[in-house]
Amino acid sequence: MRTFRRIAVYCGSSAGKHPEYAEAARNFGALLAGRGIGVVYGGGGVGLMKEVADGALAAGGAVIGVIPAKLLKLELAHPGVTLEVVSDMHARKMRMAELSDACVALPGGFGTFEELFEIITWTQLHYHDKPAGLLDVRGYWGLLDAFLDHAVAEGFVRPLHRGLVLRDDQPDRLLARLAGMDVPSLDKWLSQGAGATP
Repeated sequence: MRTFRRIAVYCGSSAGKHPEYAEAARNFGALLAGRGIGVVYGGGGVGLMKEVADGALAAGGAVIGVIPAKLLKLELAHPGVTLEVVSDMHARKMRMAELSDACVALPGGFGTFEELFEIITWTQLHYHDKPAGLLDVRGYWGLLDAFLDHAVAEGFVRPLHRGLVLRDDQPDRLLARLAGMDVPSLDKWLSQGAGATP
């Protein structure tokens, strides 16, 4: 079983249309803090990003925000977190990965999708072995989960890698599943005849 010092949380700089999103983000931040797990996130003081940070801080947790200099004003950097300012989005994603032992995506938009899929690809290619999870609030990630099954059925994602991202609507259960995740080795993938395309 894995233990987590810090978890990277990817989520929207918007709050979404339903109050359940903000509530879930706050509660997740508080849950991590209550377990002594630090939060690593994008550093913003708006949307679900703010809610995760506020939830963790209110529960006495440690929160590191990693934000590109260009977005300091756009995302209104959170004043209460330990802030690291980096050069660009690539540096942000790399630094968040360096600081964390796993990642969880809450509802979000293009930026959240992009962060999630990059970290999964890095795991698939064994740049690291960090598990990834989807906290499924209001069924937000259901269609993505179905699409991943479709990608497997069409031969673009190997069944071996389908389990690299886990979806659950219960945060406690999601953390337990991430702690128990087994990441297949690159050698095993290649021995099954994978081509050059991830």
